[in-house]
Amino acid sequence: MSPLSAVGLVASREISIRVKSKAYRITTLVMLLLVVALTLVFKVIGGGGGGADSTVGYVPSAAQLAEPLSVTAKSIGQNVATQQVPDQQAGQAKLQDGSIDALLVQDAQRVHVQVKKTLDPKLKNALTVLESQLALDQQITSLGGDPAKVHQTIAQSSIDELPPLEKPYDYNGQQLVLGIVAGILIYLSLMINGQSVAQGVVEEKTSRVVELLLSTIKPWQLMAGKVLGIGTVGLIQMVLIGAVGLASGLGFGVLTISVSAAVGTVVWLVVWYLLGFFMYSIVFAALGALVSRQEDVGGATMPALMLVILGYVVGISVLPTDPGNSFAEVLSVIPMFAPTLMPMRLAMGGVPIWEAILSVGLVVALIPALIWLAARIYRNAVMRTGAKVKLRDALSAA
Repeated sequence: MSPLSAVGLVASREISIRVKSKAYRITTLVMLLLVVALTLVFKVIGGGGGGADSTVGYVPSAAQLAEPLSVTAKSIGQNVATQQVPDQQAGQAKLQDGSIDALLVQDAQRVHVQVKKTLDPKLKNALTVLESQLALDQQITSLGGDPAKVHQTIAQSSIDELPPLEKPYDYNGQQLVLGIVAGILIYLSLMINGQSVAQGVVEEKTSRVVELLLSTIKPWQLMAGKVLGIGTVGLIQMVLIGAVGLASGLGFGVLTISVSAAVGTVVWLVVWYLLGFFMYSIVFAALGALVSRQEDVGGATMPALMLVILGYVVGISVLPTDPGNSFAEVLSVIPMFAPTLMPMRLAMGGVPIWEAILSVGLVVALIPALIWLAARIYRNAVMRTGAKVKLRDALSAA
């Protein structure tokens, strides 16, 4: 049997067993349903995105505050709608049924506000700024000035902003969300499928199946076939999730970015899943060969898992608030962290093409070295049962 035939035989066995398993089918179906459900949730949450953040009612005597309140709120990034009520009693009824969030009462000399229970902090901020403006206007008037002219002068004033040294990238909110989703999917796939490789190795060791297999094929062929088979199964799952997520997002109108950008995100997701899986699963297979019990798998693979977790944590904690973070940029090029960080950055946009090429190239260059190293560990440790094989012994054994 040729080496490729041996690898293909092992891979096809892994694919057949896992695809036919009820657990795999149920897990895939649940994940697809979750993707569609999340899309619907975003649709419902975002359905009122163009509406007001708060609605404020006002009695006729406070009518002069309505327009200034809307302008003030807009200046600090809020959208406040206003509506007049016949009197304070009618306004209180609207507060009770939730039609309005706050009620301006009495007159336009001060901000007198009434709420049902508590005043929203953001709305309170807008009302506080409005009250400050009213106090300033009264002081200007008492000194013989014209508040309207003062405000006009302030509105017309501006700073002289010189051209930036580098053109900033305008990050789209949906791109940020896609980036985080891509990172989560990569992280979960590496954790689940990568661990499956290590657990599969230990399962064959404990059942002595590995002895029968290695009497026919070489250790590296068994390892490569197992990695290829489980990777293919994970790839099928990843493509299905990406396609369903993309279709539901575009179909329900949640994704308003271009189709090419959305498809590009899915393509990069698949590329980085393949790169990350093959890089880490090779390591997981070698580390799994060091132990003989399923309960020891977690401890054996923990060093590699920590690198996956670290990249993921940096991605979800830093990139959403600071997409151009320099620390995250550097880590995303380093092979150990690139599978989780780089797809996030690519989905968010603004990644120089040379960085994307460099990160892919470094991972591709590292994989052959990992194959050689992991094959040596696997060959020297997979037949040894009982106590955990020390990494030093596995590397130095003949």
